[in-house]
Amino acid sequence: MSQDSNSGTSRRAFLKGTLAAGGTIAGAGIAQAADPDPLITQVQPWAQGFGDGVDATPYGMPIEFEGDVIRRNVEWLTADTISSINFTPIHALDGTITPQGCAFERHHSGAIELRKDDYRLMINGLVDRPLVFTYADLERLPRENQVYFCECAANSGMEWAGAQLNGAQFTHGMIHNMEYTGVPLRTLLQEAGYDTSAKWVYVEGADASSNGRSIPIEKALDDILVAFKANGEALRKEHGYPVRLVVPGWEGNLWIKWLRRIEVTDTPVESREETSKYTDTMADGTSRKFTWAMDAKSVVTSPSPQAPIRHGVGPLVITGLAWSGRGAITRVDVSRDGGKTWETARLAKPGEKMALTRFYLDTDWDGQEMFLQSRAMDDTGYVQPTKTQLRGVRGLNSIYHNNGIQTWWVRTNGEAENVEVS
Repeated sequence: MSQDSNSGTSRRAFLKGTLAAGGTIAGAGIAQAADPDPLITQVQPWAQGFGDGVDATPYGMPIEFEGDVIRRNVEWLTADTISSINFTPIHALDGTITPQGCAFERHHSGAIELRKDDYRLMINGLVDRPLVFTYADLERLPRENQVYFCECAANSGMEWAGAQLNGAQFTHGMIHNMEYTGVPLRTLLQEAGYDTSAKWVYVEGADASSNGRSIPIEKALDDILVAFKANGEALRKEHGYPVRLVVPGWEGNLWIKWLRRIEVTDTPVESREETSKYTDTMADGTSRKFTWAMDAKSVVTSPSPQAPIRHGVGPLVITGLAWSGRGAITRVDVSRDGGKTWETARLAKPGEKMALTRFYLDTDWDGQEMFLQSRAMDDTGYVQPTKTQLRGVRGLNSIYHNNGIQTWWVRTNGEAENVEVS
């Protein structure tokens, strides 16, 4: 393990030198302006009149200059966009909370429109009192607010056989992190009088795909939420409005949208999504199922192929995201030489259980090429593996739960490319 103990000194020296030279920091190359800068010395159009009034956009939208920060689909992944996915622009975001408008979508039969007044949630099976809740019923029950990440089991799945998609948005963007508001599932099960000998619940959506998954009763009674808000506002249509399930730390396919039924059972239902889909192919050709938890993982979001270095040598902030479905992130290491040496990054704040953690490595770039990697560790002691280590267990023909270390090759011109070194 190596440490760049001089990075802070170099940064301070650079800033001190810049200020001594006249205090001008002007874009690429951070050069001192030879002539007066009209953006400073002249009154600009935006300072010569009034701006928009308070109701110009009653529901706020990003300014047009950020219009490129959007979800994106990869057309060749699926036959159409109905049963498909798009990706969160993680390369362009900072902090940890994902705005709903940027949070990735995954549908099995398209995003449906279901009014609150038409919403019903049934609880049946091994219960004393089969119940049906309306949306208004749910709002009357004690609620919680919790921040959790939601990651599709297939996130990074296209990278199993080697580097394919050129951008953090596409390799790692099937994830979002929001503050959910909802009623603990245990509250609803207790209201229905669930049979304490029951082993499972089967949760099902109201869309045409009837997407359904079996979940062990222990998880159902632990931390699952029946959620109706995200980031303080109603769920978006594409995220299951008006009600979805939130299953902390476990793969996104279990987070049933447009939740309509919860059946308490003795055995798993063995639905399509938990048998022929969302199972892990192993090196010997067999498959394993019920691998719900998302293991510790991380990715450098900048610099990256969609976020190249636009300035010259000097201060550089390397940043990214880390997460673990089994606990909280405790440490992230960053390598600039493809895993030969590592530096410990700074966590923006202590890792939170089953939520995204932002990390930074404040450093100086010497203009040389880099093979950037990040490696996450969680409070269970788990260390994010290399892709080679992962393939040693799972082989080459897997899809789901790819948490191998990602590499970006940053060239001397600052452009970056998705490559693989181990």
